[in-house]
Amino acid sequence: MGEKLVGTPMRRREDADLVRGEATYTDDVQVPEMAHAAILRSQYGHATIESIDTSAAEDADGVLAVFTSEDIEASDAPGVIQAPPIMPNAVPTPFPVLAKDVVRYTGEAIAVVVAEDRYAANDALDLIDVDYDRREAVVDVREALEDDAPTLHEEAPDNLAFDWPFGDEEALDEAFAEADTTASVELQNQRLIGDPMEPRSVLAEQEDGGLKVTMSTQVPYMEVDHLAGTLGLDEEDVHVVSPSVGGGFGIKGGEYPEEVVVSWCALQLDRPVKWTETRSEGHQADYQSRDWYLDGELALEEDGTISAMRVDCANTVGAYFAFGPTLAGNFQPLLSGQYEIDEIGGRIVGSYTNTTPTASYRGAGRPEVMYLVERLVDAAARELDMDPAEFRRKNLIPPDAFPYESAVGAVYDSGDYEPALDLALEHADYDALRERQAELREEGRYLGIGVSSIIENSANQPGMGELGRVRFGQDGKLTAFLGTHDHGQGHETSFSQILSDELGVDYDDIEIEEGDTQYLPGGVGTFGSRSMALGGAAMVDAAEQVKEEARKIAADQLEVAAEDLEFEDGEFYVTGAPDRSIKITKVAELAADQEIELDATAEYDPPNFGWPFGTHIAVVEVDPDTGEVDFEQYVAVDDCGTVINPLIVDGQIHGGVAQGIGQALYEGAQYDENGQLLTGSMQDYAVPKSIQIPEMTTDETETPSPHNPLGVKGTGEAGTTAATPAVINAIVDALEPYGVEDVEMPARPENVWRAIREADESA
Repeated sequence: MGEKLVGTPMRRREDADLVRGEATYTDDVQVPEMAHAAILRSQYGHATIESIDTSAAEDADGVLAVFTSEDIEASDAPGVIQAPPIMPNAVPTPFPVLAKDVVRYTGEAIAVVVAEDRYAANDALDLIDVDYDRREAVVDVREALEDDAPTLHEEAPDNLAFDWPFGDEEALDEAFAEADTTASVELQNQRLIGDPMEPRSVLAEQEDGGLKVTMSTQVPYMEVDHLAGTLGLDEEDVHVVSPSVGGGFGIKGGEYPEEVVVSWCALQLDRPVKWTETRSEGHQADYQSRDWYLDGELALEEDGTISAMRVDCANTVGAYFAFGPTLAGNFQPLLSGQYEIDEIGGRIVGSYTNTTPTASYRGAGRPEVMYLVERLVDAAARELDMDPAEFRRKNLIPPDAFPYESAVGAVYDSGDYEPALDLALEHADYDALRERQAELREEGRYLGIGVSSIIENSANQPGMGELGRVRFGQDGKLTAFLGTHDHGQGHETSFSQILSDELGVDYDDIEIEEGDTQYLPGGVGTFGSRSMALGGAAMVDAAEQVKEEARKIAADQLEVAAEDLEFEDGEFYVTGAPDRSIKITKVAELAADQEIELDATAEYDPPNFGWPFGTHIAVVEVDPDTGEVDFEQYVAVDDCGTVINPLIVDGQIHGGVAQGIGQALYEGAQYDENGQLLTGSMQDYAVPKSIQIPEMTTDETETPSPHNPLGVKGTGEAGTTAATPAVINAIVDALEPYGVEDVEMPARPENVWRAIREADESA
């Protein structure tokens, strides 16, 4: 039996083009007669547009056209992004691709200039005269819901975007009344800017009477639906290509005004039009994320058992419902975390604010809810004077309880949480750390140990299955086409490993094709750690169909019945006579001679999410005089089901942890009271440098998903979800002698220093 590749830590074969600079990104694509677009954006967070004078810009050298909302309205295009009302009591609002009467956030698109080159287009923006009447703005999530807050939309006069009460209020009241004690937290999970390495870019051109759009997106197949709907086209007339993409992190998974406007311009002018954003545009206009208030309370028994949880949480959709409220949709199902909790309830609300719309960013609601749960669990351990690791162990869902339905109705497919906790504690040498912590405190040094045991729901959105196609060429080489998209995940490597094992084809003779909507009749894209669980599963199903079609040809060649053939290591052989065999690659050549296609397409739509989990431990030392936080070690033990490529899994964890640390210590988007973005460049928004990220010890346990043919669960967001609470728990643990119970994120030295002083003053 040949060596299997699944489970082997193979180096990513797609990296060569990337590191040599030979990859093709959207802005690299050049086509004849290509014009360039530039977007005029609002200077204000909230204002009425009294008038727009574009005449001077239209007369400028090299300018082909200047368009406003009036021009789009005069065409057949709807020109409005409309998110689906998928949340309870949702009040979604139309999002015009060019603002008409009112601007509601700084950076909102107002007009577009198309010129012969990008310099002429950008110069002409300065010639457009917009007369504004400024309005009062509101940027705070909760202040927007107060009675005297300025209204953003007539459809939502109280700025309430959605209101989601859940749980049995009477049972909750009873559980808290009977509790021996309670623990509570009041937290803020700050707003973040995604900042992928490659800014967004769009190139639109007419193609065979329809529209071809090359763009930097994670979801090319979803973009077909988006563009068709907002432009008033049939889906079969829209062709989307997503070449190499320099990072997405979820913010490239939504529908944006610019891609619609640029496509509309190309159709109007009958020539290709390209737009590529600047970094400062990205800070203003790329959908942002997080921005939550998180209040939670646990009812506790004296022995350390959690009996109930109550939450009161609020986040903002920003100025518009841009991509549906996926953040809260992922938040509520995870409130039980890894723990048995009999009663969970409360309320989640969303507000409209004069800020950039929010959407998914690596984790998309999962980091926010796990931040609440894991900070709250630590607070409960302190209240009961229990070790935080042992308090977690006390309340873990036992392995024989799966599939486990939580108090909020989420059904966890599988899990075995204690081994991951134990392995993390072992790697960290936890008991020795606690002894050393006590010794250092005697010396006036403050070591902190932060534990974070998280769970995620990954890989499935209702009705959003994924397609995969497998085809043998005449030369015996194998190609797989997928609706997913690789923008750093290593699909070419890991999918090829699976196909090599499934069909016995040499790894180097397998090609993976993604990012072009002509490959498949449908698909979705990559987000929510879904690629392997859905795309991989569909691909395996298609491979099985190809194998069965090949079996018939092999049977004819070997002059036996198809059911008398076995298949192993790429060969069909007669049962009981293994010397009578034929390779599947030879069968593919015979099929080509007979004009038989070994080509199959399959769709996989699982009945449930996958539920990856893990435990991370951060160890830091805090200088109470300066507020400086230094890492001593970081341990990450994760369970993403079956591991296809351990090297890629480790890479995903490393990247996720870096972004989680970024939120904990460095990053934070800020607006002033007028809705002006104060973090409009990389000078003002601190993405961590590599030297600020600690070395990591990573390890895995494997608890396969029972409903997935590969047993995989996804791991792309685990690091981001676990790292932030682990780091903040470590800082709070270090400062326990000072009575510090929370540090405002990002926990920059000043914030840590202030937390110490405020705790000292209130003591």
